[in-house]
Amino acid sequence: MAIFGTIQTVRAQTKGRDKNYTVAFDYIAKCAKPGSAAHTLVHNLAPGDSGRVELGGGAFALPQAYMTKAPRESGFFESHLAYVDVQAVISGEEIIEVADTAALQVTENHTPEKDLIKYAMHNTASRLRLRAGDLAVLDPSDAHMPCIAVGEPLLVRKVVIKIPVI
Repeated sequence: MAIFGTIQTVRAQTKGRDKNYTVAFDYIAKCAKPGSAAHTLVHNLAPGDSGRVELGGGAFALPQAYMTKAPRESGFFESHLAYVDVQAVISGEEIIEVADTAALQVTENHTPEKDLIKYAMHNTASRLRLRAGDLAVLDPSDAHMPCIAVGEPLLVRKVVIKIPVI
């Protein structure tokens, strides 16, 4: 199941995983550091825009800026087989709902070409509230619905690191 918390907490909980996790956490720290190129990149994105930064070892970062979604039904549950998601909120806050893929009904399977599986909406997921500085590690068994508004929609700046499954 998902691992979540501050970068320090999650780094400690994932100790011993492959080196791409260290690369991911180092990049997230750069995104949070004013004056760094990574911070500038994520903060200069217009709402609705995203980018891609190669991190090596098959891992890459997707800096994003978007308005959170409300109502929750405007989102969807998804999972990935080829990559682990490390989703880090740089500014703003959002809800990410998480559920075990084994308990969900697949509605669309776009693997392997897009590494995306979509699931039917349901109401039994766990809700993670991520604020600036928080992140979640979402393994292939973790269906997740990110980008959900805590209250009214607001601008979130986030980086999603894709780490290849070994």
